[in-house]
Amino acid sequence: MKKSHFCILASMVISSLIPFKGFSQQAIAKKEKNQPNIIFLLTDDQRWDAMGAMGNSIIQTPNMDKLANDGVLFQNAYVTTSICCVSRASILTGQYESKHHINDFNTDLSPEALANSYPVLLKNAGYNTGFIGKFGVGTHPPLQLFDFFVNSEAGEKTQPDYVIKGKNGKLIHDTDTLSNAIQDFLSTYGKDQKPFCLSVSFKAPHEQDGNPPTYVIQPKYKDYYKDVTIPIPVTAEPKYWKQFPPFFQTDTNFGRARWKGLFGTPDLYQENVKNYYRLITGVDDAIGKMREKLKKLGIADNTVIILMGDNGMFLGEHGMEGKWWGYEESVRVPLLIYNPNTPDKIKQYKAQQIALNIDIAPTILAMAGIKAPDQMQGVDLFSMLENKIPQRKDFFYQYYFLGGLKLPRQEGVVTSRFKYMNYIENDYEELFDIQFDPHETTNLAKESKYKLELQKLRNRYKELKELHGVPKKEYMDSKKVF
Repeated sequence: MKKSHFCILASMVISSLIPFKGFSQQAIAKKEKNQPNIIFLLTDDQRWDAMGAMGNSIIQTPNMDKLANDGVLFQNAYVTTSICCVSRASILTGQYESKHHINDFNTDLSPEALANSYPVLLKNAGYNTGFIGKFGVGTHPPLQLFDFFVNSEAGEKTQPDYVIKGKNGKLIHDTDTLSNAIQDFLSTYGKDQKPFCLSVSFKAPHEQDGNPPTYVIQPKYKDYYKDVTIPIPVTAEPKYWKQFPPFFQTDTNFGRARWKGLFGTPDLYQENVKNYYRLITGVDDAIGKMREKLKKLGIADNTVIILMGDNGMFLGEHGMEGKWWGYEESVRVPLLIYNPNTPDKIKQYKAQQIALNIDIAPTILAMAGIKAPDQMQGVDLFSMLENKIPQRKDFFYQYYFLGGLKLPRQEGVVTSRFKYMNYIENDYEELFDIQFDPHETTNLAKESKYKLELQKLRNRYKELKELHGVPKKEYMDSKKVF
């Protein structure tokens, strides 16, 4: 998209704000309505168990843990597609991939999708809005739609560099750049009469792309975890990689190729998992500084903080590094919501309900007292926790980017107990009992004992595919690569 076209797109979205009735009244009535400030923190590739509060006894995340222990910690949070560009579009719009139509790294959200995203809807309602970090959807971040925007994606790069030259000409790590920007935003908007919504998108703990990829840490964390031995995953044993069918078990498979450079030897495994943890600890410290600033400004008691990962990450499990496919390490993410004004009955709550990335936008809007548009497919998580709406029994998983031998495409259904996945280009099925086989070691798809369960999930898969599926031509003709 040319810049002139993008300016037209931005003006279309901005013009949609003008006729919104009650804009000034809502802004003025902030104190009466006590609309909360909202901070949404998104980490890149942080898997569900890479946080102390989720049971990891090695990683140091005291600030995340405190938020989780004082708020609501979702034990079963998932993404509907495990790849960053698609997941981020789902977070912004509250929609499945097949609804928002982002299935690669180059496509920008449409004007209609942007107009119905949570930041723009909050801006309509009188909020100051900010975005800091990697926007991650398309190559033209819509900075005109925010009151404060710090873009870490240089030019048309879809993945920022970890180390850049700062304003003073000295090298600075991306996490520090974003932490400084958070402080600047709070200094500017923290005392405004209008409430604010700040979205922060960290690069950490994503690897720096390369051959091989690397984890670029902040130097001050280089000695963290040095005296610790990281346990080897159950499914890191070679036999689990060899269980895959021939179309998957190739050296051209991205997950396997990246595994070789990052986890292919015991020494590489120890160093790179520790670096992954070090990057997350760096984010945790930035959160601590942010909370200190909120207290200093006197607004901590009216500021909601949400933390989520955009997708998970294989750290050697199944002989891979990366995400993409429907295994727990890939699709399950951390999610916590700290709201100082949450009713006591759901404070310090470890929620077992299935929560999704498409739920973030409607949940944020509900907190601000704004009705979610009909286009949103997610739900307000607090309405679900309070049993005002039915609990989610399952969800549809879809992955379409690239395809072929490099990244085979996949669809499926995830329930609280079972997981059914279908490699749609190869007609190969997987069935896992994740309650009794949490590491997904045994594919039950061909076991007669599970024949009825398999058929039940096949039928549900067909129902959800009809509801959410992408027309075959749309993804089978896509040959876009990184």
